[in-house]
Amino acid sequence: MLLFRSGLLRAAAKAGSMLVTVGLGLSPTQGGRAETLPGQPGAPYQSMPSLAPIGTRVDHYLPIPEEDVTPAIDPKKGYRTQQLGRGLYMITDNGYQSMFLVYETGVVVIDAPPGYSGHIHQAIAEVTDRPVTHVVYSHAHVDHIGGVKDLGGHPIIIAQEETLRLLERAKDPRRPEPTVTFKDHYTLKVGSQVLDLSYPGSSPHEPGNIFIYAPEQKVLMVVDVIFPGWMPWRRFALAKDIPGYFDQVAYIDTLPFETLVGGHVNRVGTHSDVRMQLEFMNDLKAAAAAALKSTTPGEEMEAEDKPNPWAVYDNYIDRVVVKCVNAVTPKWQSRLAGYDVFIWDQCYAMEQSLRID
Repeated sequence: MLLFRSGLLRAAAKAGSMLVTVGLGLSPTQGGRAETLPGQPGAPYQSMPSLAPIGTRVDHYLPIPEEDVTPAIDPKKGYRTQQLGRGLYMITDNGYQSMFLVYETGVVVIDAPPGYSGHIHQAIAEVTDRPVTHVVYSHAHVDHIGGVKDLGGHPIIIAQEETLRLLERAKDPRRPEPTVTFKDHYTLKVGSQVLDLSYPGSSPHEPGNIFIYAPEQKVLMVVDVIFPGWMPWRRFALAKDIPGYFDQVAYIDTLPFETLVGGHVNRVGTHSDVRMQLEFMNDLKAAAAAALKSTTPGEEMEAEDKPNPWAVYDNYIDRVVVKCVNAVTPKWQSRLAGYDVFIWDQCYAMEQSLRID
C-alpha cells in the first residue's frame, strides 16, 4: 500500500491543525480544510495503481520469481563464473555480465564492467594461466567497458567503428580506443576458437552495439537489449529508437543461439526468455495505445490550470500511464523480476513513442 501525501492532507484536515507550509506544503483554509500550494502533490489520480510511481519511496519491492533466483555472490570474491561451453565463461556479480574465451595461447575478454573488473584476472586464473591477448567491446558505455585498464598489458581491442567514434569524442582515459575496428562483420579466430562479431546496421540502444556469437558454443552476447526473466531497464534500457528496439528483440529470436548473455541481471537466457520479453513489450504497446485513445485531455484538472498547455499534457500523459500500468500489471507483475521497479518508466516511454515515432 502506498502512503500518498494526499493521505497526509486528509489526516491534517480532520485534525484541524495549523501546519507549517515549508514542512508539508499545506496552508489552512476556511472550515479547516487543507489544500496544496501550487506545484505541490495533490490527490491521487482516479484508479491509481497500488505500485509506487516514479519518485515515491518503496519500502518493500515485489519478490523475485523463484525461477530467476540464482547462486549468490561470495562476498569474499565479488563475482561468480559459469562455463558456457568449451573455453567460454561468463563472469558476473549478478548485476552485470561479461565473458572470457580461453584458447591455446591466450584469453579474449569481452567487456570489463568496472564493478568487478579488478577480479577478472582472478576469475581467469581459476581456469588458466594464459595472458589476456584481446578485448572485445560490446559498445562504448562506461558501465560495460570502463574497467578495461584493470586487465593490464596491451591487448588488441576490437570494436565496431561507431564505438571508436564515440570513444574519440568521450576522451575517457578509462576507455582506451580500439585498435581494430570493423563496419559490418569481423571474425576473430584465435587458435581453435572463433567469435563472430556483427553489427546489424544500427542499434536502438547505442550506435556500435554489436552482436557477439560463439558458433561452436552456440552462445550469443547482445548487451542492454534482452533481460532474461526481468523487466528491462528503465525506458527500454534507455533506447534511443523504441520501434527499432522492438524490431531487434524480434530479430534476436531468429538467431541460432542456445544461450544468451545480455550483459545484465543474474542469469543467462534462452529463446523462451526472448519471446517472453517480446510478449510483454507487445502487451505494453497495446495497453499504451488503448490508453491514449480512451483518455481525454483536461479531465481531473482545475479550470484555472487548463490554459497551461504543459499542465494539460502532463495531466493527460500521467492518466494514460495510470491506465497502461493497470492494464498490464495483473498478467506480468509475478512473471518478471523487478516488474514494479520500472513498469512506470516503460509505460511513459511507450506512450511517448506511440505519439511521436
